[in-house]
Amino acid sequence: MFGINVKKSNDIVTIKWQLSKVEIPASDIIDVSLDDTYGGEDKKAFRIGTPYGTTDRVVIKTKTQTYILYTTNPTSIKNKILS
Repeated sequence: MFGINVKKSNDIVTIKWQLSKVEIPASDIIDVSLDDTYGGEDKKAFRIGTPYGTTDRVVIKTKTQTYILYTTNPTSIKNKILS
């Protein structure tokens, strides 16, 4: 598998990258945004993907955790999560 795979079904957002799999209940998601900082604002965030300097970042804020997704396709991922 190459890159981050995001899927939403039955109100669960599933994020897969390499051997990792994260499932987030859609009801727990507070905000989804793009971030132009290299490491993200939240230093305790769970990072998924490879953080290259030219890679875009999608930030998912939930009730308990912040996730930063390093991707080359931020608009598609953001739209899947918000759908």
